[in-house]
Amino acid sequence: MTPYGLSHLVPLAVFMVGLVVLVGVDLRRDYPVEGDAGVRLVERCWALAIVVCTLPFQLYDAATNFELGVSLPLHLCDLAWVAAALALWTHHRVAVALTFYWGVVLTTQALVTPSLGEDFPEGRYFAFWVLHTLIVWAAVHLVLDPRLRPGWREYRATVAITLLWAVATYLFNVAAGTNYGYLQAKPSSGSLLDLLGPWPIYVFLEIAIVAGVWAGMTALLVRSRRT
Repeated sequence: MTPYGLSHLVPLAVFMVGLVVLVGVDLRRDYPVEGDAGVRLVERCWALAIVVCTLPFQLYDAATNFELGVSLPLHLCDLAWVAAALALWTHHRVAVALTFYWGVVLTTQALVTPSLGEDFPEGRYFAFWVLHTLIVWAAVHLVLDPRLRPGWREYRATVAITLLWAVATYLFNVAAGTNYGYLQAKPSSGSLLDLLGPWPIYVFLEIAIVAGVWAGMTALLVRSRRT
């Protein structure tokens, strides 16, 4: 897919329009909402939609078009969709935090600067856009509910889980010669990582910057809950 070509700008526009509509609908709700059966039904259908749109395709793609460096669910977004589905279904605070932090900061970057070898109308193209769009929409929707906004405990849990993923994925990359999470090299299509210097400096800088941004987001959320 050509960055900022038609097959990039159209789904990006759909994402933005959907996000504006979602925020508008959520802001019309009276918070906190206890026992809102209609909203919970929508959230659970949303969670099922994430699973149905993601898991069968990943299994089919792995069975019919397996590539060691592409097909395994080792990118952070492969964990983010699981967290998003769990968060929508259960409202578990750590799942909500993972969805929020990963979705708003990292998945959004994937939408703006996608590293995608496939183009319209290939299956991986649609899977990429549906997956990333639903994750970010879920992240924004969940945190608009004051009861679900992460605090410092959820921040620490997110940082710990993310570091655990980074270490495990790096070790797999070394053993298998892959580049999941772009921990071995930057995306060839260009990204914000290009501003952070060569490997491994960009990896450590990325971790520090992301943790700092998450901390700032947490401070704002904690303050909003108190007011």
